[in-house]
Amino acid sequence: MTLEEYLESKRVWHRFISKPETVHTSDASKVSGVDLNQLTKNLIGTTSEGEFVLLIVPGNRRVDLKKTSRILGTKNVSLIPFTEAESISGYPPGGTPSIGHKTRLSVVIDESLMKYETIFCGGGTRDKILELKTQDVISLNNATVGNLTE
Repeated sequence: MTLEEYLESKRVWHRFISKPETVHTSDASKVSGVDLNQLTKNLIGTTSEGEFVLLIVPGNRRVDLKKTSRILGTKNVSLIPFTEAESISGYPPGGTPSIGHKTRLSVVIDESLMKYETIFCGGGTRDKILELKTQDVISLNNATVGNLTE
């Protein structure tokens, strides 16, 4: 099932924005004109127990792994290397959306994103951005909201 088919099956409001191919969030913001505060990084991590997690943070911030570990109630969280992330999420780095992953992931979204009605994320490929309602991202993922940035 494609990302678009997934969104249609869930009857979720969404909008794709085409852009030149990018990998880094800051570059995607520059070429698309989307505010870096509202354009998310979708980082794949793993807990010390081996559980995969998706960390959704604003593009202008860095994830704090100690805070993230406390939120998840685990000893440690580490980020998965770019080269391995696609095999877990099903999407290339730079195209990873906030929803609809190949592997079941626990999801934590940074609380600073709650001030936006919609947020932007990877659109499944490196040449698309996806706009979604913030509340849909939370409900589709059964996400935890917390302070996970520096």
